[in-house]
Amino acid sequence: MNTLVLYDSRHGNTERLATMIANILRPFGQAEAVRVDTESTIRLAGVDLLILGSPTQGWRPTPAMQSLLAKIPAEQLHGVAIACFDTRFQKSRWLTGSAAAALARQLHKRGVMLLAPPESFFVQGAEGPLTSGEMERAVVWARMLLNRVNSPHAAG
Repeated sequence: MNTLVLYDSRHGNTERLATMIANILRPFGQAEAVRVDTESTIRLAGVDLLILGSPTQGWRPTPAMQSLLAKIPAEQLHGVAIACFDTRFQKSRWLTGSAAAALARQLHKRGVMLLAPPESFFVQGAEGPLTSGEMERAVVWARMLLNRVNSPHAAG
């Protein structure tokens, strides 16, 4: 399985999660975590699992993540298992917004069905750190994605 974790990070929290997720999935095939910027262009040829991660800023993904997603042709997204995560404050989503939910909406408009519902991992403050237990929760999430890729009928 070829996994690509594309992420943006402001204070290192989303980067730590993206790197750890790629490390968890690496024993099952190629897995790479790549930071995006507004100039990033990505080709998805050969990618089986695409994971997008962004901190939540102003109720949405970072400009770099939004720019990247807008540049990926819709046809490249079809046939790829896709999941989204974000980092945000642990408050109601309507108060904080969710980059992952916004990414999921953008993908849905482009005809993409996610492998799993968008996931949020929580930070203690604007610069972090991650709330206790979030790295462990991300390990469980990564393994769940792997199971769903290997058993497509389990996708929800």
